[in-house]
Amino acid sequence: DRASKEKKILTVGVVTKPFGFEGVRRMRIAELGLEELQKYVDTLIVIPNQNLFRIANEKTTFSDAFKLADNVLHIGIRGVTDLMVMPGLINLDFADIETVMSEMGKAMIGTGEAEGEDRAISAAEAAISNPLLE
Repeated sequence: DRASKEKKILTVGVVTKPFGFEGVRRMRIAELGLEELQKYVDTLIVIPNQNLFRIANEKTTFSDAFKLADNVLHIGIRGVTDLMVMPGLINLDFADIETVMSEMGKAMIGTGEAEGEDRAISAAEAAISNPLLE
């Protein structure tokens, strides 16, 4: 919100866009809302609900598809926070995260895991090929 911007508090928005079948009017309202929200957050992560169809099959319920989307977001956000609180090869503090995410604008979040000789490349490819990303 405006107070966060005025006080220079790092603000990250995570939102979804409507399904295509919800109509042009609803999508336009969402787009206008995103434009307005962008003014008040440092980073905005947008998940188009339409992309849930990329991970669903005929047996996937809407509830299950939404749970998959929630899980992707949870893993991504957890990955960022773990960089700050879990000891490891890369240790960051909040100031590092704030530097990267402050006034970033629109952002995407993806995660990837892999094992073996080419694990870094495989994990990076998995992260950037997330079907929920726009």
